[in-house]
Amino acid sequence: MLSLKQGLSLSTKKPLGGWSPTDETSLEAWYQYGVGITLNGSNVSEWADSSSENHDMTQSTAGEQPAYSGGVLTFDGSDDNLASNQINLTGACTIALRGDFSNASGDTIMGDDETSNAFIKIQSSTVLRVRVTAGLVDFTLASGTFGDDYLVITRDGSNSVNAFKNGVQISASQSRSGVIKIDNIGTNNGGTFFNGTLSEVVIFNSTSAALTSNINSRLSSL
Repeated sequence: MLSLKQGLSLSTKKPLGGWSPTDETSLEAWYQYGVGITLNGSNVSEWADSSSENHDMTQSTAGEQPAYSGGVLTFDGSDDNLASNQINLTGACTIALRGDFSNASGDTIMGDDETSNAFIKIQSSTVLRVRVTAGLVDFTLASGTFGDDYLVITRDGSNSVNAFKNGVQISASQSRSGVIKIDNIGTNNGGTFFNGTLSEVVIFNSTSAALTSNINSRLSSL
């Protein structure tokens, strides 16, 4: 049996062929499935950024570290979170997440430490909310609820924002300018904490139909 000692960094990953996020010059941050995980016992003290931008997500307080098993980080909805240096997305961008959001109603998945600014949130079992510095946008599922899903949020050069669940667009696109700010996984300043799991998060400062298709193919295979 593998013994996991405090401070061990895991770098194993599920083999995946073809396209990789590192193929894109616009890659801003990549918290990769089963890669860059530093454990404190069975909890995560760091999820290293697999891009070249060095936005490592860390948590030094043991009681606020998410649990880890088999490539999956589990956040307790109470105080678990990981923090990084600042990520600012000022124009076209793509944010993708793979996890289980079944119990995340009202919870912030990712956010920023500035008061009321910037978060990605499961507002309810049927509503995904994205807040940028210029305001918020809601995307409501036509049917079903959020669960074990992959989510993709895009904004193009004309500030048209779209959201997708498992490769299917969630309601109509909306227009929203402003900065999308991220420096935390698990909460935002004064926000709620995430109750659920994450296996991968990837962020680009560009968007295109081809990029979205490649991301969907990757996340669906995790």
